[in-house]
Amino acid sequence: MGLFDKFKKAPEPDPITVHVAGGEAAAPVGGQVVPLAEVSDPVFSGGILGQGLGIKPDGDICYAPVSGTITATTATNHAIGLTSDEGVEVLIHIGVDTVDMQGDGFKRLVEKDDHVVAGVALVTFDRDKIKAAGHDDVVICVISNTAELASVEPCAEGTVRAGDRIIRVSRS
Repeated sequence: MGLFDKFKKAPEPDPITVHVAGGEAAAPVGGQVVPLAEVSDPVFSGGILGQGLGIKPDGDICYAPVSGTITATTATNHAIGLTSDEGVEVLIHIGVDTVDMQGDGFKRLVEKDDHVVAGVALVTFDRDKIKAAGHDDVVICVISNTAELASVEPCAEGTVRAGDRIIRVSRS
């Protein structure tokens, strides 16, 4: 090991192929779809932060569900917001009450104001650490400006792969 080898950055996950068009959002992770009303956090299940759905993840990487600009990050790296190039605001929240973990098990790969393409890795997370901390690892994806839109319709059920279409949005 050379003198500077310990400072080398770990390789970033490769982007995935995303199967969405304008007005649609892709699954940020693969796994089992959970209707928003069944998510164990009442703020999300009540639709207070917008309409969308949850996914019980089968992986440990969250990908950008749309192309757009990162508009919000957290110091704990468990949540990230982005606004699509079409003005749709997407909030991704990894786990329930995971803010309590103070960032342990989460690594954010993007910064606020970065422009990303759908399918680029945003955050990695450790599902085992989330479960060991006693938290639900469901990844929640909501459209936070639902009230400004004509409709927000979750359009996935069962098992999805990261990059599959999960939400349709209409402005009129």
